[in-house]
Amino acid sequence: MRAIVYTENGDPDVLQLVERPTPEPGPGEVRVRLAFSGVNPTDWKSRRTNPPGPDGQVPDQDGSGTVDAVGEGVDPVLVGERVWVWEAAWQRPHGTAAEYTVVPARQVVLLGAGPAFELGAALGIPFLTAHRCLTVAESLPDRLGPGALTGHTVLVQGGAGAVGNAAIQLARWADATVIATVSSPHKAQLAAAAGASHVVDYREQDVVAEVRKVAPKGVDAIVEVSAATNAAVDAQVIGLHGAVAMYADDGGAEVTVPVRAQMVPNARWQFVLVYTEPERAKAIAVEDVNAAVLDGAVRVGEDAGLPLHVFPLAETAQAHRAVEDGAVGKVLVDVTA
Repeated sequence: MRAIVYTENGDPDVLQLVERPTPEPGPGEVRVRLAFSGVNPTDWKSRRTNPPGPDGQVPDQDGSGTVDAVGEGVDPVLVGERVWVWEAAWQRPHGTAAEYTVVPARQVVLLGAGPAFELGAALGIPFLTAHRCLTVAESLPDRLGPGALTGHTVLVQGGAGAVGNAAIQLARWADATVIATVSSPHKAQLAAAAGASHVVDYREQDVVAEVRKVAPKGVDAIVEVSAATNAAVDAQVIGLHGAVAMYADDGGAEVTVPVRAQMVPNARWQFVLVYTEPERAKAIAVEDVNAAVLDGAVRVGEDAGLPLHVFPLAETAQAHRAVEDGAVGKVLVDVTA
């Protein structure tokens, strides 16, 4: 099979297209013939910092495709099913930047006949991260679904990013009022297309004042892409029993929080990383995200506020570089091209 492999850490050019044996599924595993691979910031960060194994590492956690073989103990009825894949490369050598990957059966989710493979490859890390961010506050339920967030207000800092877009779509599906911050008119259009109820350009407007107009008592959850930059604003708009969920790292930056001001609302400042979050929370997130997909509540593309940037498998290095350079939207690798 064709696969992208790196045998040393470094820039995107360490990613090489090679031929290697097609992996066989072991007990409890399934093999997926991939259509698309989704590229996330954690993929290029892993490429730079996590040493690959002796046989090299196939990158990328997320993907979509068709189950074509199952291992011992897995119901063969799965063969032929369209699925989306999550955490393929977490502590495993078989990521999704290849024609085939092998993962534990629980890490494939039925996509059904309707949703496009592009959508399936865009789910994984962004949507599971967003789900965690939207459910860690004590004032909010731990499950999302229609009506789950009725009467609640969510602030999405960075509404044009992949996680921001996922948070907007999931929160609106759950009937929350969503305020999104952006840095340009174009990104404002993307956040609005995703479904944000209110959009604030933080370069032109006072975020605290605008948020307080919508939520005088503060917001219930903040989905935070840049905690070091936005901590002062977050501290002023978080509501009673609310949570600031921090899912991204500003290159090792540190966060300063006004302690007394956060004691009063019993606010929670929560760090979020999908790979190490509690297993129950992750299982719930997979179920809820899939329910949103089956409900038709999740979309990708420009009209959903998430422009797609698609590269062929041979150009996976360029795909990684695009994410590393901050591409607006979702970067995918077309494994079949």
